[in-house]
Amino acid sequence: MKHINIMKLLYTINSPYARKVRIVALEKHVEMDLQEVVLSAPDCPVKNYNPLGKVPVLILDDGDSLYDSRVIVEYLDNRTPLAHLIPHDNGSKTAVRRWEALADGICDAAVAAMLEERKPVEQQSQAFIEKQMDKVMRGLGVLNLDIIKKKWCVNETFSLADIAVGCALGYIDLRFKYLNWQDKFPNLAKHYSLLVKRPSFKQTMPVA
Repeated sequence: MKHINIMKLLYTINSPYARKVRIVALEKHVEMDLQEVVLSAPDCPVKNYNPLGKVPVLILDDGDSLYDSRVIVEYLDNRTPLAHLIPHDNGSKTAVRRWEALADGICDAAVAAMLEERKPVEQQSQAFIEKQMDKVMRGLGVLNLDIIKKKWCVNETFSLADIAVGCALGYIDLRFKYLNWQDKFPNLAKHYSLLVKRPSFKQTMPVA
């Protein structure tokens, strides 16, 4: 019997970018092996497949690898014709990608602030933390206005835009509970309450 190689995803449990890929794979019913890694471990395999040493990395069945999350989700979305999460229409595709870009940018700023806060107090830059958190709050404010009176982000159809926003909100909820973002951004809170009912979101919840 011929051995069939299966794609493998290298990920960390609380990476919002890796979670986005895991949710897309679940929504698209794309089978893959999940290999949780510790980026700080000396034997971490990530750098062998991504020279930047970041997750997620998708190792294809032929041994080649894909990174970062935006490249991987497009590859997965095109792998099967089932329920496209990135529209083929150029206008709608651009709209979805814009939502994703802002959601990922919020994550970039949140991760940067979190890493700064983990430094010894005497090495932290409060100005840097405040700058990153200002990006987070402004980004959430724009998303909150854009989602008003809508069930889904683009064309009233569940898409990658909703997944990216949900992953960003999940990460903020995990790392910055003191922000009380649900009170400040009620439209986003309502949208998030819809997303977390989906099996793909339930199966990939961050771990405190």
